[in-house]
Amino acid sequence: MKYVIILGDGMADQPIESLGGRTPLQAAHKPVMDQMAGRAEQGIAYTVPENLPAGSDVANLAMLGYDPQKYYSGRSPLEALSIGVDMKDTDVALRCNFVTLEEDGEYEDKKITDHSAGEITTEEAEILVQAVKEALETEEFKFYAGVSYRHLTIWDHGKVVELTPPHDILGKQIGEFLPEEERLKEMMKKSFEILDHHPVNEERAKKGLNKANSIWFWGAGTRPALDQFEGKTGMKGAMVSAVDLLKGIAVGAQMRNLDVEGANGGLDTNYKGKAEAALQALLEKGDDFAYIHVEAPDEMGHQGNVEHKIQAIEYLDDQVVRIVKEGLEKAGEDFRMLIGPDHPTPIAIRTHTKDPIPFMIYDSRKSLGSMEEYSEEAAGSTGLVVEHGYELMNRLLQK
Repeated sequence: MKYVIILGDGMADQPIESLGGRTPLQAAHKPVMDQMAGRAEQGIAYTVPENLPAGSDVANLAMLGYDPQKYYSGRSPLEALSIGVDMKDTDVALRCNFVTLEEDGEYEDKKITDHSAGEITTEEAEILVQAVKEALETEEFKFYAGVSYRHLTIWDHGKVVELTPPHDILGKQIGEFLPEEERLKEMMKKSFEILDHHPVNEERAKKGLNKANSIWFWGAGTRPALDQFEGKTGMKGAMVSAVDLLKGIAVGAQMRNLDVEGANGGLDTNYKGKAEAALQALLEKGDDFAYIHVEAPDEMGHQGNVEHKIQAIEYLDDQVVRIVKEGLEKAGEDFRMLIGPDHPTPIAIRTHTKDPIPFMIYDSRKSLGSMEEYSEEAAGSTGLVVEHGYELMNRLLQK
């Protein structure tokens, strides 16, 4: 038996007037998932506890079977694992995003216009991280390049301070959301001076692309300690993701990370390559479980782009779900597959919520249900509610 989770990050949403009261999941042309819904079990699950932030860190830990109340120590420490930073117990990791700020006015009066700096390329970002390092790095604060707009700062003997995710305050003046810790605030201010007219950003502006003209600290946390995935579940597991957060969770859980060329966390990611990498792991490399994470629906939700969010879901259906399902069937493998988001990222608010997620569990051997589609409405209508999202893993494994 093979087990698969296909995770459409932020895929769940709310009814949208322009879609005739449907959600992007309902509006998307997704024949494979809808066909599977005719035999699958559907329900809703709460992946984010009330006392924890509604983030992909908390929610993906839950989807992998780790109780966030026990294992969550902050987002950035998980990303540090992926980047290869060996944190000391006295270190605090900070997410160091590149964001786009308005160019006019005092720093505190500026607004965030884009939390991802136009999904800046990793190659461009590495040059900008180096500029920040040269100007701001000290023995106390170290900077590390990650993927696209997502980077890392390690604070020696730091404090886990309260910080605001940039995607939560899009279009708002940043003054009231800046860190109370003065040194963090000053580095953010100085970064604007360093970055706004950097040649990389000037070139981006000429092309009509958003500048990565400021760093933004958030997601502070301490060194994580995850139980080994194989010891916890009895399965050899493989992770397929473009983002450091998921790769870091895999490192902490001692799962194999599968690198896929062209996987970038955006709408144009290599969906097919992800599916094929997972199939190879399951059919040729001896893995029992594959977790395929697709970031694009979440990014489109943050951008407030309903058409692109629908497109991301359609790509997920055709180039991930279909390829994995058909590949396992062709190989004659029995399998169970869980499909769902980690959390909703509604177009209307462009950030995460703690609302329950719709999930679907498909078993190649038997029929578990009889819904006409996979959607928030269909999942909610079954009456099946999983109060603790981390219990979904046991449900998938039939434990």
